[in-house]
Amino acid sequence: MVTIACRFAMPLLWHLYLMQLWFSPSFFTAIQFGDIYQEDYFINTLKEEVDIVKELPPHLKSIDFEAIGSLITDSDIEKEAKPTDYLRIVLPLLLRNGVVHFLGFGNRLGFDPLPSNLQQVGSLLVKRIRKNGARQSMLDKQLLGDFMANISSKDEDAARGPYRYLALHLRFEVDMVAYSMCDFGGGEYEKKELKAYRETHFPLLIERLKNSKPISPAELRKLGRCPMTPEEAAVVLASFGFKRGTYIYLAGSQIYGGNSRMHPFTSLYPNLVTKETLLTPSELAPFRNFSSQLAALDFIVCATSDVFAMTDSGSQLSSLVSGYRTYYGGGHAPTLRPNKGRLAAILSENSTIAWKSFEDRVRKMIEEGQRVHVRGRGRSIYRQPRSPECMCKSQ
Repeated sequence: MVTIACRFAMPLLWHLYLMQLWFSPSFFTAIQFGDIYQEDYFINTLKEEVDIVKELPPHLKSIDFEAIGSLITDSDIEKEAKPTDYLRIVLPLLLRNGVVHFLGFGNRLGFDPLPSNLQQVGSLLVKRIRKNGARQSMLDKQLLGDFMANISSKDEDAARGPYRYLALHLRFEVDMVAYSMCDFGGGEYEKKELKAYRETHFPLLIERLKNSKPISPAELRKLGRCPMTPEEAAVVLASFGFKRGTYIYLAGSQIYGGNSRMHPFTSLYPNLVTKETLLTPSELAPFRNFSSQLAALDFIVCATSDVFAMTDSGSQLSSLVSGYRTYYGGGHAPTLRPNKGRLAAILSENSTIAWKSFEDRVRKMIEEGQRVHVRGRGRSIYRQPRSPECMCKSQ
């Protein structure tokens, strides 16, 4: 999100104000910028690219952003908007009012086409030191060390060294499930619960649905627009050859449906752990109220795993981990990225397809995702970094 904020500032030639980072009601944590980053170091390091201030000038502190027309929401500028769109829409407001407030930063200016100078700012920020870097480095060892210690010595191959593990980012939180408009087999209770959640948390979605032709849950699933369930994720891993004894680190927030929803997965893969099970309550306590820091712990384990798998390639964590593994993996850091459209077509035949055929098709789908491709238009620059300033170590 911080790299995105700096990309906002550069084309507009304006000051970036380190105000409170507003939080999503889905995560219930209000985080200040200083809770994550070293503010002074951040400001000094980027002073040649962006002017950053800690406070607004006195005459702007009491302004009602919405009343003066300086509140920018998703309905004003779409997620895939180009830098020129910000110059056309936002710059006039900035010149007129002296300040603008962006309500929501997710995935902004993170897609091609994006000028290399803006991508360079992102690559500079990737190297920034976290405020709790030392503590997270210690927890890195504890997370992975405890994981290895929990594995019986009889399961280790002396010739191969420590047992390997797979990290899985399973996106099936209530906000994602509700927003998808899909049916997950929970009957009327589930439909009412998700409808109520949408009405409370996604008013813009509700308004858009009123003015558009609805798409049925069955059609959404056929198009590959529904989040993968834990059960589907387990079947995909099994079809790719991961055995029951595979050790899996589960990254992410609370799974919608809890233990009952996870039961099919844990029945097939019982060696499942999370940061909550690997760390003691006292070790986890300093991070408990900070969702971004908890996500950083997940990032550590996912980025350094033997295999990283995801259920949603569009999520920010999956994109960042994929990009990191591309950069540092040297071609030896496999990332399993299912094609949701093709997977939906395969799963739609679950009552008639033979297991061998299912395995072959899933393997082919994932293996094709391992190939190096030219980054297409509109693709995430985090998941597929290519800026010379980010990727080239020598010319």
